[in-house]
Amino acid sequence: MGRRSTWLALLLIGLGLLIVWHKLGMGWIGFGWLGGWLLAAIFVLGGILLWRRGRPLIGSALIVLGSLIVFGKLFHLIGWLVAIGLIAYGGFLLFAKRPRVF
Repeated sequence: MGRRSTWLALLLIGLGLLIVWHKLGMGWIGFGWLGGWLLAAIFVLGGILLWRRGRPLIGSALIVLGSLIVFGKLFHLIGWLVAIGLIAYGGFLLFAKRPRVF
């Protein structure tokens, strides 16, 4: 096993252990809310690195997985923006000046 594959294997084992640790409810070992963003960034950057090194299938899978993690983290933010937009539009419809019909 080459030097590169040893480091990749250790990185994948470490990421797997972090995921299992989080699924057991133990958190991200002091990373707090940053841990999920860090994991997504590692997946995306690792996918780009693998893509450039001639492994497009594994690289694209990691990029998609990292992107889905980011989308999941932003989903609650999107929900807040939609709720605020609906409230603002409803207020506009309620208080907008309408032409009077006699």
